[in-house]
Amino acid sequence: MKKVLPAMIAIVLILAIIGISVGRELVEKYSYSKERANLEEYFSLESEDEVAVVLHNERIEKSARLWDGVYYFDLDTIHEYLNDRFYADEREGLLLYTLPDYTVRSAIGTTAYLTEEGTKDAGYIIARYGLSSEGSEEVLYVAADYVKKFTNFSYQPFTEPNRMQVSVDSQQQLEAGQKKAILKKDTAVRYQGGVKSPILTDVKQGEQVLVLEEMENWSKIKTADVFIGYVENKRLEVSSTGAVVVEEDKTEGETEQGELVGQEYTSIQRPYQINLAWHVVGGQVGGEVLAEALAGTQGINVISPTWFALTDSEGNFSSLATEGYVKKAHDMGLEVWALIDNFTNKSQVDNDELLSHTSRREKLIGNLMNVAAEYDLDGINVDFEGLAQEVGPHFVQFIRELSVECRKQEIVLSVDNYVPTGYTDHYGRREQGIFADYVIIMGYDEHYNGSPQAGSVASIGFVEEGIQRTVEEVPSQKVINALPFYTRIWKTSGAKLSSEAVGMEVAEQFVKNHNMPLRWDEDTCQNYGEITEGDTVYQVWLEDEQSIEVKLNIMKKYNLGGVAAWRLGFEKPVIWEVIGSYLSGEAAS
Repeated sequence: MKKVLPAMIAIVLILAIIGISVGRELVEKYSYSKERANLEEYFSLESEDEVAVVLHNERIEKSARLWDGVYYFDLDTIHEYLNDRFYADEREGLLLYTLPDYTVRSAIGTTAYLTEEGTKDAGYIIARYGLSSEGSEEVLYVAADYVKKFTNFSYQPFTEPNRMQVSVDSQQQLEAGQKKAILKKDTAVRYQGGVKSPILTDVKQGEQVLVLEEMENWSKIKTADVFIGYVENKRLEVSSTGAVVVEEDKTEGETEQGELVGQEYTSIQRPYQINLAWHVVGGQVGGEVLAEALAGTQGINVISPTWFALTDSEGNFSSLATEGYVKKAHDMGLEVWALIDNFTNKSQVDNDELLSHTSRREKLIGNLMNVAAEYDLDGINVDFEGLAQEVGPHFVQFIRELSVECRKQEIVLSVDNYVPTGYTDHYGRREQGIFADYVIIMGYDEHYNGSPQAGSVASIGFVEEGIQRTVEEVPSQKVINALPFYTRIWKTSGAKLSSEAVGMEVAEQFVKNHNMPLRWDEDTCQNYGEITEGDTVYQVWLEDEQSIEVKLNIMKKYNLGGVAAWRLGFEKPVIWEVIGSYLSGEAAS
């Protein structure tokens, strides 16, 4: 027994040691970590003036700034998440916002802003430059309270560390299925689901949180002070489900919501469909030339003469306008929407220089309003083509500002646009649809002089896609689709491809002269012809009454605001009967 007892004691001690070791491992494995996360790192804050932004229930990459007690967003963040109508003129140091009747302006770096009622003082610097969130460049920041004057959103700031909740439409609208929950007892919100994950913040029993995502044992939640992390499901008691609205408390010194929000952007709309024809003129012509050009036509109610062409980057343009032409048009019951282009004198015009300066846009608009009043014009048709990507915001601002002045003089503003593609998005069709009275699709030039291959000027698929994509951004009653009255005769000699644009009758005469057989092409919905003469191949996709009728039937499907034609004089007389049937609702379905 004396020999057994020590052995038993040793075994007991060994088992005890093993038990203690295993217990320690279990305690270590299942006990709650008290490690606290670095909140500056969690919110990606690298400087004292940075403010993390939680938009609805998601932390966005870019930070706000807190300068002199005022919160600021960089302009890109404002455009992406809050309001893309703010426009910065960095050339002249201005921040602009165009309302239906005037443009509010503030000089960057000042507290004042100019409204229709006069100059007001915001009490803080409205816009100022500072380093971007990445710290790589200087960008423009705008005070959050100033943005609120024009935008339905709210923000609620918190400190230690600096962060804010941002909610659009003054409240945070949550999708159906999200839940609110009450904490059953004091607990920690952790960076990830797991007892060893670092602690972000502590929440008290009875506090309410928003449940963003439920897992087996943990849920992703957002606290009232916008920490987004994880708590154990056993700590939560769901209090409500379905669509939830979380009210935001107004912060001290916060501006009244939407002082300049909600103003209606009205348009000049005719109570009938527009039937517009562009009239290309090479000089000053009178009413007799117009009457001759309109002989044999039917149903045209708007004529758009190519009268104005930019001549420099300062806001000046040449003019071929005559009183006799306008008087004759009015006598014939036609409106005159004079066209201004930026390509006739292309080498003399720098689009960026012209449109990025507020003073130059103002000069151009003033000149247009002067000639419109002088010649009693009914409208202005803007045809600015070939604009580079970086010019897009300046062009859109030009249309906003021009619309204000046109509305004051009761002049119709129409804007010509390419068929929508990714590389023309910078023309801002959605904003055009708000500010302009009519948005015209130039529904042609699918294949053009210089195209790498021969093809249709306007196949039916190309036309319908252009209409469909435009009405996704612009109210259909504002959309006018322009038809081509021309055909391209394509010539391929060896590796050389060329083409010539001709009117309908000239194209048909070419087919006849060359005994070119025609067949209806279902893909393009056009009569197609091809013939080889020697080593030269000729091809045509005819625009004629058949192809035009198919296009009009597609337009009818979308209930558009009208039809336009490029260009007057290239059509066959029968085309007007086809268009007339469309406008009277008799086009075939």
